Amino acid sequence: MRVVASTIAAEGAPAPPLARRIAALDWERIGTELDASGSATTGVVLTPEECAALASGYDDADVFRSHVVMARHGFGRGEYKYYAYGLPEPVATLRGALYPHLAAIANRWEVALGRPGDYPTRHETYLERCHAAGQKRPTPLLLRYREGDYNCLHQDLYGALSFPLQVAFLLSRPVADFTGGEFVLTEQRPRMQSRAEVVSLRQGEGVVFPVNQRPVQGGRGVYRVAMRHGVSRLRSGERFTLGVIFHDAA
Repeated sequence: MRVVASTIAAEGAPAPPLARRIAALDWERIGTELDASGSATTGVVLTPEECAALASGYDDADVFRSHVVMARHGFGRGEYKYYAYGLPEPVATLRGALYPHLAAIANRWEVALGRPGDYPTRHETYLERCHAAGQKRPTPLLLRYREGDYNCLHQDLYGALSFPLQVAFLLSRPVADFTGGEFVLTEQRPRMQSRAEVVSLRQGEGVVFPVNQRPVQGGRGVYRVAMRHGVSRLRSGERFTLGVIFHDAA
């Protein structure tokens, strides 16, 4: 079984600043795993205190712009809320610090798919592009699942522009806080049946995965496959997840 090191300091020692933890991730491994299987875990990035603070803010209406009850829209069961600008910490730091590393992978993927590969290195610059296209609403979100809840397979597309990668962080403790509720990815390759993958996460750990498509090397060259993600049924307890999406919404 593959073991991914945590970027959190040893017990009793203060955690380094969040941006430094993100810079210290094994980005070469993350890129390699994304190429091979379409997802990659980060190891534990957020401290238990940071996870608890984010989850406890779910009822703070002032920091959110929108509240979605999934069953009303056929999205599944459970609910989520989109953050408003200005984004709270550590959401703003996560978005800004993760982006440059993911942009390098995204540009490589774009070139492989025969596209320009021109995502800028700074997230602020990419957001200017989104806003010029009329996509001005922030997309990071906080999701809450309770017993029996689930999230149908979907893609987080909010307009003409979409950044190819996103990250979901588990804020709750598996077993201690909830059971079930696994993160699920499916991949549809041309003229083949769909492939499913279940990604188990620890509290504070993230999974990086495609928003829409990814390149795959085949016998006759590179082709694109469509990806979707969701969450299986929660069997007990309560599960909170932070979704970090890098394009804004129309």
